[in-house]
Amino acid sequence: MTAHPTTPSPRAVLFDVDGTLVDSSFVHTTAWWQALRQHGHLVPMARIHRAIGLGADHMVGHLLGEHDTDEDAAIIASHGALVAAWHERLVPLPGARDLVRRCHDAGLVVVLSTSAGAQDVAALRAVLDVDPLVDVVTSSADAERSKPDPGILEAAVDRTGVPAEESLFVGDAVWDVEAAGRVGMPCLGLECGGTSAAELREAGAVATWADPQDLLEHWDDSPLAG
Repeated sequence: MTAHPTTPSPRAVLFDVDGTLVDSSFVHTTAWWQALRQHGHLVPMARIHRAIGLGADHMVGHLLGEHDTDEDAAIIASHGALVAAWHERLVPLPGARDLVRRCHDAGLVVVLSTSAGAQDVAALRAVLDVDPLVDVVTSSADAERSKPDPGILEAAVDRTGVPAEESLFVGDAVWDVEAAGRVGMPCLGLECGGTSAAELREAGAVATWADPQDLLEHWDDSPLAG
């Protein structure tokens, strides 16, 4: 756990899902690597992993730079099919369900805010099995562009009625931190997606923990406790 500055008592908490609550970051890394390779692009997995957290609409261009964009839709579709093959094998990260429950029991408005599409969102919700504890779900369908663009978080703010500065976003990627910063929402970073605490803090995270269980165990010392 890292120290954090004083933050206002939150009224809402928004959770990224892939890599934050569900152990799927390296599934996505492998799926993007294979999808790109199917279309003739060999990109090192380390580069792909560092880009995980970007929405699919950003990912191909970020990894390939100048390229023939006519194949982007096919690459994205290949990635989606490869990830779907993993849906039934995905599991929550340690403490994920209990952290969501603790937030709900504390009276916070609970939001799942993900760049995933409809099929992946349905699978992730089934894996987490916390729907009765969740007030709002926002996904790629709720914004024209995905993270690090802030549209998905802006949609959550609109639907909850809780201002960004009275909310907290919990994410595992620098792109989560960047998206939160664009709307003035403090972000708590988790290392369980494979991004270090130092990188998350450098991006602007107000505090970091190893995973949901670590954050839950340090609840009283975290911004979630107000």
